[in-house]
Amino acid sequence: MIDLDITLLVQIINFLVLMFILNIVLYKPLMNIMEERQRRIDETNNEARILEETIEKKIADYEERLRQARSEAVEQREEIKQQGVDAAKGILAQARNEVSEMIQGFKAKVESEKEEALKTLKRQTFQIAVEIAEKVLGRSVQ
Repeated sequence: MIDLDITLLVQIINFLVLMFILNIVLYKPLMNIMEERQRRIDETNNEARILEETIEKKIADYEERLRQARSEAVEQREEIKQQGVDAAKGILAQARNEVSEMIQGFKAKVESEKEEALKTLKRQTFQIAVEIAEKVLGRSVQ
């Protein structure tokens, strides 16, 4: 059987003293170390989360700036293309005007040469007619 005597009381006191000493020497320092470790882990996780958010913001900002740059490049390309089309239209209009002026100049020159040729032909026709008449008649016609 189990006897309840003074040794039980000594064992209980011994246990309580041991618990007190272990609490001071082992449990509290161990708990402090674990709390410090958990605090550092939480801080590191928090810093990592903040860094991830910063990275995501910077990536979003970069993508937005890239999209804007592409949009501006497209606009500039279209503007340059339109300027080229406008310049081509201007050059074509100028060329048409020059061709039209050249045609008018050629027409005027051809007309003046035609009139000159007609005058020359009329003179030559008259001279040839006189010569033919002189040969046919055998005498001078004037």
